[in-house]
Amino acid sequence: MKTILVIGGGAAGLSAMYELNKWKKENQSDIRLVLAEASSQLGGKIRTVKEGGFVIEAGADSIVARKAIDKNFIKDLGLEEEIVYNAVGRSFIFVDGELKLIPADSVYGIPASIESLAKSTLISAEGKVEALKDFYTKNESFTKKDSIGDFLEYFFGKELVEKQIAPVLSGVYSGNLSDLTIGDVLPQVFDYKEKYGSIIKGFEENKKIWLSGGSKFISFKGGLGALIEAYEEHLDSTEIFKNTKATRIEKAAGRYQVVFSNDEIIEADHIVLSIPHNAAEDLFMDEELEKEFANLKNSSLISVYVGFEIPDSKLPSDGTGFITANTDELSCNACTWTSRKWKHTSQSGNLLVRLFYKSSHPAYASLKEMSDADLLQTALNDIVKSLGITAEPAAYEVTKWSESMPNYLITHPQTVTALETKLAKDYPGIWLAGCSYYGVGIPDCLENGANTAKKIIENIK
Repeated sequence: MKTILVIGGGAAGLSAMYELNKWKKENQSDIRLVLAEASSQLGGKIRTVKEGGFVIEAGADSIVARKAIDKNFIKDLGLEEEIVYNAVGRSFIFVDGELKLIPADSVYGIPASIESLAKSTLISAEGKVEALKDFYTKNESFTKKDSIGDFLEYFFGKELVEKQIAPVLSGVYSGNLSDLTIGDVLPQVFDYKEKYGSIIKGFEENKKIWLSGGSKFISFKGGLGALIEAYEEHLDSTEIFKNTKATRIEKAAGRYQVVFSNDEIIEADHIVLSIPHNAAEDLFMDEELEKEFANLKNSSLISVYVGFEIPDSKLPSDGTGFITANTDELSCNACTWTSRKWKHTSQSGNLLVRLFYKSSHPAYASLKEMSDADLLQTALNDIVKSLGITAEPAAYEVTKWSESMPNYLITHPQTVTALETKLAKDYPGIWLAGCSYYGVGIPDCLENGANTAKKIIENIK
């Protein structure tokens, strides 16, 4: 009897096991399916906490609607009636001691019209004139493998990128734009430059795709944890082990022995490594693999939620949050007005905000050593400075995601290819899955997990 072991119960691991579990039942196969998770609950970076009348997402807080609505997983898991959409609102950048609106007619801070550029309160007149280079400067050397930061600065100039685009785009992708490729972050900027001769004109011509005005994200009435619970309920032909951390993988007579922290050993024919790359690296005693894994990079994040017994109408009526433009004024990188953006997160309509503290911020070195109480106080100080709210918190939740947020560097595609080649040659039957390699969004992870399962099924057949 063949055994398939999935190590890691996050989105990719659950999706992979769901497909394997379904195939096993449909084909009445005698394969053994095992899912091992190091923590006490499944979900990985999806973790919903309910406290003080608030629904708090300690990890990921939403799913991109355009990547999810036409996928089968929502229907297959019976979650159609549980979907909720985000409230539409404006975003701000906190700079010079105040909140300034990101131009409405922009995509990730990139102007989608000359009017949007002209009306921006974030850029000087000189910076706006420099950004017009986009209309008359040709692309003669850049490819999608080049730095998106270098690409945007070449055509827009430094000021527009630093003050309006980088705070937004770096915030989404948790990395310095100079270290991220065009292809991995926003390949459309390259396509539009090639097709229209101007990035701005490209976004203007495609406004219906980017600026439709409707809700762009989904969650579920009980939080994203509903997705994890639904997956777990459907794994009825799978053995699930929680609090079971894999510590070592060894070859054993054409199979693999996986040793766990509780001294249990499982022999498997196929293994899916749906865990962060640094955790996967620790399972092998292989210097060549170690060198390849070392080329992948992670960043860290501290998330602090604060709930108040005051209405969220205290905040600007058309806003859903802000991003910090520089590192001198606040310790946080961004703040989401969660109760405004997601009505289901506050039963009473009271204010719930979430602050993000990233390892890219100079203050992070001291923040990561702080206790939860000190981090709460830091968050409250940032709230006073940015929002003017001095109320006492009614609830809070602090979560530290240490070295677990993937950064897709320029060399990322080559590194993943090298790892796949090495595993196929020396460790056939061991598969990579998840956000360390194939996309950071939840739909990306679910699709990657399902595709990995299908490869294993084909291999078995």
